[in-house]
Amino acid sequence: MAKKKRGILLDVDGTLWNAVDVITDSWNERLKEFPDVDRVITPDQMQKCLGKTMFEIADMLFPFLEVERRREVLDAAMRFEVEYMKSHPGRIYPQVAGTLRSLRDAGWHLYIVSNCQKGYIEDFLMALGVDGLIEDHLCFEDTLQDKGSNIRLCVERNGLDEAVYVGDTAGDLAASRKAGCGFIYAGYGFGDIDAGKEQVPQIESFSQLPGCLDELFTE
Repeated sequence: MAKKKRGILLDVDGTLWNAVDVITDSWNERLKEFPDVDRVITPDQMQKCLGKTMFEIADMLFPFLEVERRREVLDAAMRFEVEYMKSHPGRIYPQVAGTLRSLRDAGWHLYIVSNCQKGYIEDFLMALGVDGLIEDHLCFEDTLQDKGSNIRLCVERNGLDEAVYVGDTAGDLAASRKAGCGFIYAGYGFGDIDAGKEQVPQIESFSQLPGCLDELFTE
């Protein structure tokens, strides 16, 4: 019997790194150039946006603007953010690089799926500084589809027999269920899930991921 191709699909914010302060700083810098946007975004406000799609973030942060204008402002802020983060990266969580290497060496295929803009995942990978660990990645701007659809697309186009998504929010759990794959909750991240509705495997540091996977998957 052929060995199953198994993949781990990863969220970024709250799962692989914390870039809230960096994102907030970059946005506030860019927003100074928009006289009709008289506001300063706080890290707490930005954290509540992480995990949402780009359009949802525009609606949350700029409800006082017309839809077309809020998306124009959002696009400018996100383009500036991608460039800013090349020299001001987020804080990668402890042991992420080493754990990913161990998982790859153990035969896992590694992917990233996030509700971010183009260039953001690339910024993370540049900060990680390890080539060849992540085989494929998808973001919201690649497809303009929700995360569940993008998880499913990543699974399908990489020919995975089994897959699990690792994320830190209830939205990540819902997306994995929509995609028909497993889910591991990063309890150290930004979000929360309603544990009363569904019991899911949980890790309290990224380094716990291999052990969690061993419990979930058997040959």
